[in-house]
Amino acid sequence: MKILQLCKKFPFPLKDGESIAVTYLSNALHNLGCEISLLSMNTSKHFVNIDELPADFNHYKEIHVTPLDNSIKYFDAFKNLFSKDSYHVSRFVCPDFKDKLISLLQQNQYDVVQLETLYLAPYIEVIKQHSNALITMRAHNVEFEIWERITENTKFLPKRLYLKYLTNKLKRYELAHLNKYDYLVAVSERDLRKFKSLGYKNGAISSPIGLDLKNYNPTYKHDVSQDICFIGALDWIPNMEGLTWFIDKVWPALSERFPNLKFHIAGRNTPDSLKALNIKNIVVHGEVPDAIRFMENYTMMVVPLFSGSGMRVKILEGMALSMVVITTEMGKEGIHAENGEHLLVADTPDAFITQIASVLSGQKDRKKIGEAAKSFVEDYYDHGVNAKKLLEKYKVLKSDPDYRKIPAIL
Repeated sequence: MKILQLCKKFPFPLKDGESIAVTYLSNALHNLGCEISLLSMNTSKHFVNIDELPADFNHYKEIHVTPLDNSIKYFDAFKNLFSKDSYHVSRFVCPDFKDKLISLLQQNQYDVVQLETLYLAPYIEVIKQHSNALITMRAHNVEFEIWERITENTKFLPKRLYLKYLTNKLKRYELAHLNKYDYLVAVSERDLRKFKSLGYKNGAISSPIGLDLKNYNPTYKHDVSQDICFIGALDWIPNMEGLTWFIDKVWPALSERFPNLKFHIAGRNTPDSLKALNIKNIVVHGEVPDAIRFMENYTMMVVPLFSGSGMRVKILEGMALSMVVITTEMGKEGIHAENGEHLLVADTPDAFITQIASVLSGQKDRKKIGEAAKSFVEDYYDHGVNAKKLLEKYKVLKSDPDYRKIPAIL
């Protein structure tokens, strides 16, 4: 099967959930015999030197990139106040990308054009004009839902009102385009139910984000650090929001109770304000060369999320490494792991302290939880297994001339 994958940012390095989700799926589809080509924007925010890709990043038949300055420009943001367009989406409207897409569609007969996230929706009509390919939307999140939650957690009233205005426009855009693609690939059953409740009627499948499990081979070591860690892209608002909450609301009392405990923080695009943090026993590593090697040093990882949508890949990675992951109910949303068996859930400062203390004291067996977590990921989140199911669905759809009439069924 010949697949063209469209991305709003280049899916490398594997330091954020979107890049991991895109790369592991495309690699698995390649291993299943598909011919995968990539067309990606190379944004100013996440610029990648394509000439420096590692030799093993070789699963694509062709890689095409177009530059895009997607930095937030205050004048453009101001002008958008008087426009019906979503500023979130309009920042990814790129004439060069459109031209390259048309060229590829004219030169190739793709079976599937897979859009990675809503931000590729502006190109649906272009694809329909130049190709008979199945157009699939791989929805990593319910996009407007992320911003609704960020807005709810914003205390400064002027900013809250502005975010609400932007979020409403993003929601209108997402709902207006909900049935314009042929097939929806949601990353969780929960998200698929949400899309259906919003009015989605076309064909759909729930296809969880998978991991290449050969990259996660933890060994239980008694000498591994008892400290806790956090890792995540720190230019993503929900991550920074949750980390700031943990530092302000949880760490003071936790550090007082466990004066020798250290909190290790790593993340892509770590802001200078965080690097300059001077709080006892908080260690800010900045961007680390290998996220997996970083996580392997610790037994516990905190994921304090109060915004967001979709599925948190870093939680899956931590579980695959047999770590004890402590997160919020919203953090585990889309991951049907059991609290107390596969991970630990906490939504308040006291709850986080209690859960961490229970592991440090031995009241909860970190080895048992870690082993259960790893088994859980192996059972449900293997990228090869999930890709095979998705590919089988694509083949069925392409063999049915009326596939566009197939309803969304859970």
